Amino acid sequence: MSATRPLFHGSIVALITPMNSHGAINYDELKNLVEYHIANGTHAIVSVGTTGESATLSVDENIKTILKTVEFAAGRIPVIAGAGANATSEAITMTKLLNGSGVAGCLSVVPYYNKPTQEGMYQHFKAIAESTDLPQILYNVPGRTGSDMKPETIARLAKIKNIVAVKEATGDVSRVKQIKELAGEDFIFLSGDDATGLESMKLGGQGVISVTNNIAARDMSKMCELAMAGNFTEAEMINQRLTPLHKDLFIEGNPIPVKWAAYKLGLIKTPTLRLPLTTLSESAQPTVLSALKSAGLL
Repeated sequence: MSATRPLFHGSIVALITPMNSHGAINYDELKNLVEYHIANGTHAIVSVGTTGESATLSVDENIKTILKTVEFAAGRIPVIAGAGANATSEAITMTKLLNGSGVAGCLSVVPYYNKPTQEGMYQHFKAIAESTDLPQILYNVPGRTGSDMKPETIARLAKIKNIVAVKEATGDVSRVKQIKELAGEDFIFLSGDDATGLESMKLGGQGVISVTNNIAARDMSKMCELAMAGNFTEAEMINQRLTPLHKDLFIEGNPIPVKWAAYKLGLIKTPTLRLPLTTLSESAQPTVLSALKSAGLL
């Protein structure tokens, strides 16, 4: 890794959690996915984030899947653990269970459903950070949580030693400049929105936590490498080819489309999800197939 690169950077996959036809986690396929990402230059893995179906995995399954991902990675690629919850006590429990596990850090989402104030968000993340030495990545995704963590709150949290980054999934690229100005240039900005990921890197973001990466790992890695080197012309050429994927992998709730796409590409044997998520509808399948063809993957 280049000495000038931040702790978290580049093309980071929000990894799907493969399951068998009965909905049990398929650890053999998980191992294969880790190998796929290492072989194709992915810069880090987020294990059991939203795309990994964290909402329908038990705490034991969450932790086991993260630990298995670390085991399979064997130090060859950083693994970031999805460890968020809407109860601060639960998020702290999850985080403490990962101390000494070999994860590179934790991704912790803004508490969902209960709609905390900005002060509530600050106290939530402060309490989590103080419970561990692991680096913490804040995760702001108002479309899912119902609450938007403001740049000013992120800047307050950036003063806490082990809160080192934010995954911003608002799709608002003006946030890059706002957060960098308020939190400092050393604070890591990661886009959580594939459609605006490259644009955020043009403005000073350091990488993308990506859904598209699940099925286009080499392209996403190359695009981010080019962007990190300042070669935005070539990066844009790749991004334009991937744009239908960035859009159509969200035609139904994530990770429904990307799991089906991974199945069509032979990366997993079944597109099984846990209820209340269901397999990609027949009416949406031609759209995702078309995006896969546009990206040169089929």
